[in-house]
Amino acid sequence: MQYSKLAEVYESLSKTTKGLEKKTLIANFLKKIKNEPEIIYLLQGRFFPDYDERESGISEQLAIKAIAKATGIKESVVVSEFRKLGDLGKVAELLLAKKKQSSLFSSKLTTQKVLESLRKLPELEGKGTVEKKMNIIIELLHASSPIEAKYIIRTLLNDLKIGLGSGILRDSIAESCFSPKDIEEKRQKANLIQNAYDKATDFAEVFSLALKGEKALSSVSLSPGKPVKVMLYPKAKDIKDAFEIVGKPAAFEYKYDGFRMMINKSDDEKISIFTRRLDNVTKQFQDAVKYVKEHVNAKTFIIDCEAVGYDPKTKKYRPFQDISQRIKRKYDIDKLEKELPIELNVFDVIYYNGESLIDSPFKERRKIIEKIIKPSAFQIRLAEQIITDSDEKAESFYEKALEDGQEGLMAKNLEAIYKPGARIGYAVKIKPNPEEFDLVITGAEYGTGKRAGWLTSFDLSCKTKEGKLLEIGKASTGLKEKPEEGLSFVELTKELKKLIMSEEGKHVQVKPEMVVSIGYQNIQESPSYTSGFALRFPRILRLRPDRDINDIATLDEIKREVKKGRR
Repeated sequence: MQYSKLAEVYESLSKTTKGLEKKTLIANFLKKIKNEPEIIYLLQGRFFPDYDERESGISEQLAIKAIAKATGIKESVVVSEFRKLGDLGKVAELLLAKKKQSSLFSSKLTTQKVLESLRKLPELEGKGTVEKKMNIIIELLHASSPIEAKYIIRTLLNDLKIGLGSGILRDSIAESCFSPKDIEEKRQKANLIQNAYDKATDFAEVFSLALKGEKALSSVSLSPGKPVKVMLYPKAKDIKDAFEIVGKPAAFEYKYDGFRMMINKSDDEKISIFTRRLDNVTKQFQDAVKYVKEHVNAKTFIIDCEAVGYDPKTKKYRPFQDISQRIKRKYDIDKLEKELPIELNVFDVIYYNGESLIDSPFKERRKIIEKIIKPSAFQIRLAEQIITDSDEKAESFYEKALEDGQEGLMAKNLEAIYKPGARIGYAVKIKPNPEEFDLVITGAEYGTGKRAGWLTSFDLSCKTKEGKLLEIGKASTGLKEKPEEGLSFVELTKELKKLIMSEEGKHVQVKPEMVVSIGYQNIQESPSYTSGFALRFPRILRLRPDRDINDIATLDEIKREVKKGRR
């Protein structure tokens, strides 16, 4: 397919905020690419499946240099235009239009050529890598029309700006492949697509299977070594509320203050560790690899667990924030492993010795992890659990969890299946302060006085089910002035500066990539923010490097919390 056809779709998507219009546009487009399913990666602004973490490695600075060389315009001019427009894609479009008579320009660039070129970028290593990467970009820009150049640059920088969330793409595939006739059939087909995607984490593969029919879609199975979406859990107000949601009796387990790990062992005995974001962190957690090799007795498996940090001297558990740096660390891994050791707390298994267990009841899955795991203190253990129908026993267990320094409890339906990617009532979390959301920072403002030079006020956004970001408040509390005291303005400023897209006065707009847990007092309706709601007294509790924009609170969740507060 001509890349210009895809660019036209990008343009149409960028001009509407309506989910229904986006779905129609994409569904019609998908009918044209039945023999080229990999174009879906480009539609997502990617060039590999979601589970593949390879990236272009192209910074804004490198993109600026490439645009300058491709157009023959000074770098300083490119930088100046970037400051004005806040979008390097638009800068490329503008400067290329000046260079070429775009009305006479006929691009012969294909989606296959773009995909092949982009896929070379992560493979380049060693001496001359930067030059080689720049030459690939320049070659693409030389072959591009101005509008194509805009989206090539945006793809390289992982920000298409077309408002395409996974929910819209899922529904569009359902519409394109099945043409459902009514709301109920649309829901049923969308669920089929979602179930397949949650196991495959690859929309191109799911699209290819959907074209073959429902039977092919239903054949998608788990495969150790390939990441799968973790099951997510809604909140319950208290023990009573938890019982009402999951039923009696229920399993209650410690909710650990750590981060999720899906640990896989494949047929070749290779151990792979994935985060809830599907990032492969096996290299960073060789201690976890050692623990499962020594203490999990199974030929193949996928276990779901929480990695909790502890102090090697006192053996006391440490909060998530202390050990989160291990997730992205690429150097001094051995040193950090000794300074910030972890313990694995296993609470589920979804694949065991060649069989998927996601449709097995939780009580049976628990029996399997009890059978295959040999607990070892401060290495690997089963999540602390009781099964009860008594409010009093559950409350007592809750208090014990908090005394032991954990976040709270999980309450689980004993008959529940495992639903990858879903946040439904098979299990719920209970915490002392349920007024908490994961949100993404979309902007920030520099402080004054002794805080000048630091970003001190942060714009917070939730999302619609289609993936559109909506502001819901600003947070300026919860951070420390001294880094040694905890999460600080210095640390957050350093990380956010890497994400700045544009500046106006003291305010900066940032790429929506940094997820934070936000505590608040309550929620009120407010015309001041695009969500229609405002968090009262929001405060930053912690960074969530283990989560991404797909994990943040939705507008529907916000509305449910508002409704609860009115009862």
